[in-house]
Amino acid sequence: MCDIPLSEIYTEVIMWQDYVLMAGGFLFAVALYPAVKGKEKPPKSTSLLTGSVLLVFSIVYATLGLWLAFASTIITTTMWYILLGQVSRRH
Repeated sequence: MCDIPLSEIYTEVIMWQDYVLMAGGFLFAVALYPAVKGKEKPPKSTSLLTGSVLLVFSIVYATLGLWLAFASTIITTTMWYILLGQVSRRH
């Protein structure tokens, strides 16, 4: 049998996914930046739903040990919640 713990094999196999998901998360954050700084804001429901789903994704990434993806998704999640706060203050 194999003497290497499954967790070590699993981590090595999925490492490239962590980088891909991290890059995507940071690109989403960069794309969202103009909305945070600009006057036009998405609807409150869009901000709440997107932020909540991304928060769940972040938890999943953390439980899988995808810490880079976790970090980038938390940044994007935070930006969506900032947008939610901005929209809520207007109304």
